Amino acid sequence: MDAVIVGAALVRDGKLLAQQRAWPPHHAGQWELPGGRVEEGETEAFALARECHEELDVVVTVGDRVGPEIPLPGGKVLRVYAAALLSPGDEPRAVEHTALRWVGCDELDELDWLPADRDLLPALHGLVSAEHG
Repeated sequence: MDAVIVGAALVRDGKLLAQQRAWPPHHAGQWELPGGRVEEGETEAFALARECHEELDVVVTVGDRVGPEIPLPGGKVLRVYAAALLSPGDEPRAVEHTALRWVGCDELDELDWLPADRDLLPALHGLVSAEHG
């Protein structure tokens, strides 16, 4: 089976949470969705909740898939899920990343996204618009 990478489309108050990479050097400064690898024995939802806890220090609920499955280098695939903060008042923090930013629809296309996340922008626009509307 291909390695699955899961990403969280975490939306609050009509804005999507993006995080800025610190490494590897050729991706430092680029933006991505929170998430990471599904480990053996984990469901995708469990892995995503774990990754959000590790990377953002928050507890999330995982919803439906967002957008298409994105092929990644090395035979991996990226699957993104809608997610929400279990406690809406919690404030995610950048545990492993340079910065976090809540991004509105009008700003989504302006960030320097990683290529895989850039492929999801149409679906992310739809998600943020639906949440905001």
